[in-house]
Amino acid sequence: MSWFATNLISTFLLPPLNLLLAALLGLLLIRHRPHLGKSLLSASLLLLWLCATPYFAEGALHLLEGAPKELDTQAKPADAIVVLGGGTYFHAAEYGNGLISPDTISEDTLMRLRYAAVLQRKTGAPILVTGGRPLGNTLSEAQQMRAVLENEFNVPVRWTEDGSNNTLDNAHHSYPLLHQAGIRRIYLVTHAWHIPRAARAFRDAGFDVIPAPTAFTTRYQTDLLSFLPRATSLRDSGIFMHEVIGQLWYRLKS
Repeated sequence: MSWFATNLISTFLLPPLNLLLAALLGLLLIRHRPHLGKSLLSASLLLLWLCATPYFAEGALHLLEGAPKELDTQAKPADAIVVLGGGTYFHAAEYGNGLISPDTISEDTLMRLRYAAVLQRKTGAPILVTGGRPLGNTLSEAQQMRAVLENEFNVPVRWTEDGSNNTLDNAHHSYPLLHQAGIRRIYLVTHAWHIPRAARAFRDAGFDVIPAPTAFTTRYQTDLLSFLPRATSLRDSGIFMHEVIGQLWYRLKS
């Protein structure tokens, strides 16, 4: 299935569109089946409120992430570091040369690269970056990642895998590169909420995976604002549901 088709289906399955469609269905049913229509409309609006609430959305992500903790690289050594791409910042004019606005890494990818650089300096393990061109961009995510690691973090990258468009591709395309180098045990660097699904994909591909999560969902304090809707929290709820659906899909495929 193509990247576009996958994401189109995801849009209908995730908030806010799934809840808005349910609310619309409730409105359409009110005239002929008022009890069912009102119940569906009320439930949809309540769930939309909860999904947009920081306390609920962050709590959901915590279920995926587990408790934040430092990775003990001495007790858990690995032979390589694999960093997953997290999207592109398109046409970044401020990084251009006056004629071309280049593509570069997104904020999510930057967070992963920062931690990968820390791990590389701590362990000396070589790095593989993986990410393709899901939107047809001229410079793959992996090439963007390599450029930032080498030019801005001064960290070398040994392997660049740029033929993948999703997490399963990341795993299956990375395996031959590292298998050829005699590497099977890896640190897997990605967002903490992405680790359960990503680790499963890489283990199924043949790797011995040591999760190296970053960007945990943390909260400074719980107050009234934690229970008021925010757009960012709606995004977090969408991430949670996307990961849960993704894990279910992996189980069905296996």
